[in-house]
Amino acid sequence: MAETNVVVNVNQDNDKGGRSYFDGGLFQYICLSILGLLVTICTLGICYPWSINIIYKWKVEHSVINGRRLKFNGSAIGLFGLWIKWWFLCLITLGIYSFWLFISLEKWKAKHTTFAN
Repeated sequence: MAETNVVVNVNQDNDKGGRSYFDGGLFQYICLSILGLLVTICTLGICYPWSINIIYKWKVEHSVINGRRLKFNGSAIGLFGLWIKWWFLCLITLGIYSFWLFISLEKWKAKHTTFAN
């Protein structure tokens, strides 16, 4: 029986000079967090999806994976529609659906994150 040896290079992307890094600054993050908090408080929580969207967009668009910058194309209005649906599901299931909220939000984030270049 003949043996077949397979060599896999797990650092193929790094061979092309690609690096992974985050280039956002602390001051930007603090300002966006305060803005998101103020908007959420002033609207009694109605604009919380906007706050999530703006902060996540900042995080994603300052991330570079293997030399490729990420891009976020989600919208606060799209998240707001899902937010209403999720609250309704929590209400009719007496809070049981809240265990799936985090996963649903992560799926939404992943669906709207792509490579910019």
